[in-house]
Amino acid sequence: MKYLIDTHILIWHGENNTSLTPRVLTILNDPSNEILVSHASLWEMAIKVSLGKLKLGFPISQLEYVLQQNNFGLLAFDFRHYESLSNLPFHHSDPFDRMIIAQAYCDKLQIITKDDKFNSYPVQLIWK
Repeated sequence: MKYLIDTHILIWHGENNTSLTPRVLTILNDPSNEILVSHASLWEMAIKVSLGKLKLGFPISQLEYVLQQNNFGLLAFDFRHYESLSNLPFHHSDPFDRMIIAQAYCDKLQIITKDDKFNSYPVQLIWK
């Protein structure tokens, strides 16, 4: 299966945070699953670290290593993602989350997130 993880899932997994549910951990650690991280998440993390709004349990310079060690792939932006984003209703105002939702919708990916605002969109969510 292919999954797109929300930014907080990437952070929690990289920090071995106990907030991740057993189901999510099983999915993330199963080598037969393809786990994708949106460039929107990397952008969000870099901005929030630079503003002092986010402190990571690892340096941002180690982010590429964290992705590689976990076999997480990157999902770049594509013009069809922008088109999907431009048609997305404003149930959720966070620009990074909106792009993650648009990408998942376009590419028919399940999103792993704890964010309840994602429920307002026609995407499949994984949490519990």
